[in-house]
Amino acid sequence: MIERIKELKRQGDSCGGVIECLVRNVPSGLGMPVFDKLEADLAKALMSLPATKGFEIGSGFSGTYLKGSEHNDAFIKSDDISKLRTTSNNSGGIQGGISNGENIEMKIAFKPTATIGKEQKTVNAEGKEVLMKAKGRHDPCVLPRAVPMVDAMVALVLADHLLLNHAQCDLTNK
Repeated sequence: MIERIKELKRQGDSCGGVIECLVRNVPSGLGMPVFDKLEADLAKALMSLPATKGFEIGSGFSGTYLKGSEHNDAFIKSDDISKLRTTSNNSGGIQGGISNGENIEMKIAFKPTATIGKEQKTVNAEGKEVLMKAKGRHDPCVLPRAVPMVDAMVALVLADHLLLNHAQCDLTNK
């Protein structure tokens, strides 16, 4: 990956990519079934980051190729009597807008950096078609800088949902 990014930088070009985020030990019960769905809040927060173009949770778009019988996350007993597990985690740790106790698995897609060192067609202030070539320091890939932003956004959303749950259900004292 590093060599690919360096080569694109030498060429004056850029690339995008996907950041995978995994959150472990999330308690079940965070989120709501309608207006404050946990995955909706995560998607909104992560899609608000610069250069984002896609969000997936669990099986994401590939899950659309499965039948319901293949995709459903059936609940099963776990070694810990007080917890349930799911068979596959296709839901990415969230079912019906509410965390189910499994790992939350997300993918966030970032587009290639638009400001590049290659000439590109554009239109100037007078409406005339011209060529433009960016000057200065520009990242050939935003992914390295985006990882801590993804981590921070996910942490903020989960902290918000923990506080909401505490106010409504007091999950933290059980």
